[in-house]
Amino acid sequence: MRNSTIRNSLLSAASILALLLVWKLMAVYWNQELIMPAPETTLVTMWQVIQADNFWQSVGYTLGRGLLGFVISCAIGVVAGFAAGFSPPVMWLLQPWVTVIRTIPVMSVIILAIIWFRTDIVPIFVTFLMIFPIIYSNVLSGIKNIDKQLLEMAHMYRVKPRRIMTELYFPAILPYLMAGAANAMGITWKVIIAAEILSQPRFAIGTNLMIAKIDLETARVFAWTAVAIAISFILEYGLNVLEKRLKKWG
Repeated sequence: MRNSTIRNSLLSAASILALLLVWKLMAVYWNQELIMPAPETTLVTMWQVIQADNFWQSVGYTLGRGLLGFVISCAIGVVAGFAAGFSPPVMWLLQPWVTVIRTIPVMSVIILAIIWFRTDIVPIFVTFLMIFPIIYSNVLSGIKNIDKQLLEMAHMYRVKPRRIMTELYFPAILPYLMAGAANAMGITWKVIIAAEILSQPRFAIGTNLMIAKIDLETARVFAWTAVAIAISFILEYGLNVLEKRLKKWG
């Protein structure tokens, strides 16, 4: 197990080094900072970005909007998924709405949200519409795939509803829910920043990306992008830790 972990870590490190090497070669080939800044230039610029007065405010507000939109989407998606799983009429009632929401282009949602809401609300609203169908569908699939024989036995032996929920439904739904949450987390981060780029709230990673683009500071665009990627990795790690703890509890 230890050797396998070390090997996997070395492979990941080699992959990152290969990516940096390709990046460096591309920067040397173009030899234009405006098109492709070198990794070392981006690193210096990133340090400047981190030292800027509005850095932590921008990161904090973007992170807050993303997590708020994610939590709202998960909460409503789980409730709606359970309701649809236990009640076919509810499922058929929600299905057209979910289908419409799932097929709306992201840019259309962002533009409409800009018309309807304040700039700081736009990313949260867009995140909800993009994430809700994912969580809803995964929870619904988990409920549908529960072993029916186990449910029949539980009812036959008059097992308490609380035990049925915690010992049958929860373990069965958890893999679907966490898979949906992992997918949703990645989409959340992309959607939030895209919405911020267009809506331009005062403090936001997306706003800083747009300013860097307008000023033709490609290295700064790369730097803010690297910050966004780093935060995404941290959030994904946190989600993995949460999944492991939930599995132990279940």
